[in-house]
Amino acid sequence: MSAVGPISRETLLAYADGQLPQAEAETVAAYLAANPEAAAEVALWARQDDSIRTLFGPAGAEPVPPRLKPRRLAAEMESRNRGRWRWAAAAVVLLGIGLGAGWLTRPLLESRPATYDILIASAVNAHRVFAAENRHAVEVASNDRDHLVTWLSNRLETEVGTPDLSVEGFTLKGGRLLPADPQAGGRAAQLMYENAAGERVTVYITAALPDPEPAYEFASLDGAEAFYWANARITCTVVGTLPQERMQTVSRTVYRQLTGGSTGMEEYRGMS
Repeated sequence: MSAVGPISRETLLAYADGQLPQAEAETVAAYLAANPEAAAEVALWARQDDSIRTLFGPAGAEPVPPRLKPRRLAAEMESRNRGRWRWAAAAVVLLGIGLGAGWLTRPLLESRPATYDILIASAVNAHRVFAAENRHAVEVASNDRDHLVTWLSNRLETEVGTPDLSVEGFTLKGGRLLPADPQAGGRAAQLMYENAAGERVTVYITAALPDPEPAYEFASLDGAEAFYWANARITCTVVGTLPQERMQTVSRTVYRQLTGGSTGMEEYRGMS
């Protein structure tokens, strides 16, 4: 797959709000799969939009009171301290004309999300791009498993295992090497599994983060379910579009095989 050039911030914003045509959206998705920080920022925007719409959706459906009409607010702003009223008036105007609330908050938030957010977003975007592929879904096929494991382990400078998901109805299709956040070593391994129905699950693995404290996170993002965990050796994000309960079961199997046990995860958010 050829590299995609830089994407403007305006295009990324339009992508996050679902305003791009399908072909352009697919191009942006490919770009995000190769640019973890941009992918994490777009994912963060999406989460902000969802949260704010939940909080302010009912108010957004109400008529704008006369005292809050944009023209009247603009007149008041001229006679008040500009710095004090700029964001409040903008909030009311945006809410009144029905624009997405995420546009309001983005300039006020930190641009650098947590590393685990970056890794989750990268794993989900990589899944979206490559799980949809046919001939080029993987870089090294499962019939060359030994080479795949050795190659990925060498590139990540840590042992990369290939979990056996046959009990869940999935077989290894193969894997590939991907870029990753520098905090996670700059490289990631993606393993792809497929069942008889053609459904695919991917396992996104990086070297351990500088802080080896184990962490667990389950997220629904862009129509996919992702389970992330980290220990002193690796980070791992299991991604798929199966029902959440089914994804939890698959994630437990991956976790047990890559850690050699089940300590910690079973108690996390009812995963037992």
